[in-house]
Order: sequence, then structure tokens, then C-alpha cells
Amino acid sequence: MRRRSRTIGPAAFAAFRLLGAALLVFPLAVDAWSADAERGKALFLECKRCHQVGQGAKHRIGPELNDVFGRAAGWLADFRYSAAMKAAGAGGLVWTEATLDAFLSDPTALVPGSRMSFRGMAEAGDRADLLAWLRGFSSSRADLPLAEPTATPEEYGLDPQILTVRGDPEYGAYLAGECTTCHRTDGSDQGIPSITGWPFDDFVIALHAYKRGKRVHPAMQLVAGRLSDEEIAALAAYFRDAEDDP
Repeated sequence: MRRRSRTIGPAAFAAFRLLGAALLVFPLAVDAWSADAERGKALFLECKRCHQVGQGAKHRIGPELNDVFGRAAGWLADFRYSAAMKAAGAGGLVWTEATLDAFLSDPTALVPGSRMSFRGMAEAGDRADLLAWLRGFSSSRADLPLAEPTATPEEYGLDPQILTVRGDPEYGAYLAGECTTCHRTDGSDQGIPSITGWPFDDFVIALHAYKRGKRVHPAMQLVAGRLSDEEIAALAAYFRDAEDDP
């Protein structure tokens, strides 16, 4: 399906001005032909908790990354992007080698307000290798490898039945006050990852991992340790459906 072309507006101008500055600081000096795609596959381990790629890839905390090259930012209709990412796409931001490189080096510089909590990949060579590997998934090939899941109950030694506990989003809204003292609901991270729009399973697995000490963070372990299975499910249901603030 052919996508309609869009007029480049002020948002796009600002985005590409940031991109130009980023490329001056982080030039694509690493020749794409010399990039190591196999090394890029190893680097993707840092991304896989939020993103999947390959045959059967699904949206998780972040969108699936098949055919990301040439895709307009915020374009996939079945993924809930932040308001900032949708605005960037509406303003003309398209994912290319250059824009992806700039985004990976500093996500919030290119798309301020993005929910992506990744701090950035400083080394140009690392970014080139990662993008070389991802480029292999931006074609119509039928032999794409199976995608690995982001996080599973088995990874943290959790009973899979935990994911069958039904969550009451209204109760989750009541409980969410303690979460939103740190986590913002407007789609930005401000130094702390946004949890708005997380898939239910990912949210439940993460909190139970903190509760059991499988993931280490003193504040999160303290909060999660006080929550019952039903309360964790309620929070997961609430934040899954929560809307970004305007």
C-alpha cells in the first residue's frame, strides 16, 4: 500500500535540525560495508527486552522492528506509540540509516518525550553493527529467524500461572499513586522509564522479578515486595490501558 506523502512541517524541521547536529557529533564514519552484522546480533540482546524482530515478532514494550528501514516514525497502526513519536512521524520523520543512528545515539534528543528509556549507544561502531543486523529484517525474505521473547516467566523462575491472574484497572488506578510519584504518565521518562502502555505480561513479569529479588533495584524491590499478585495484576491492567497526558 502506498503511503501518502506529507508536507514537512515545523516539527520535522526541528527534528532534522537535531539530526544534523547529531550527525556532526556522531558522523556515520563507520563504513556500512565494514559493519559486523553478527556482532550486531549480540548487541541486540540489549534491545530484546522491549523489541522483537524476525519471523513471528510481536509488539512488546516497544514495537516490532521488521521492515523498520523506510518506515515513518509512529506509523504502525496496531502499536500504541507515545504522543511524541506519533507527532515526529506526522512531521515527516522516517527511519533511515542516518535517523536510526541519531536515535540510537540519543533517543530523546531526536524525539523529545519519547517513551523509549534507552540511554543511547555511544559508540558509532556499535550502532553501525546493530543497524547492519537489523537491515537484514527489512526485506521480504521468508527465511527470517524466529524472534526471541522479551522476558518470560521461566527466565525469572516464576510460575506461568501468575499471568492468568485477572487485573482490575479501576483498582489499579487507585494503587497507581505510589507509582506515579516517580514514573510519569505523559510519555516521557525524565530519568525514570515510562510504564504507560506496557503490555500486561511484561509489566507483571517485571514486578514479580523485583518482588523476588531476581531484578535488583532497592526502591522497586521495596514497592513490589508489598504488592499481592492481584495488586500487581491490577496495576498492569491500569498502566496497559492508561493514556498519555496531552
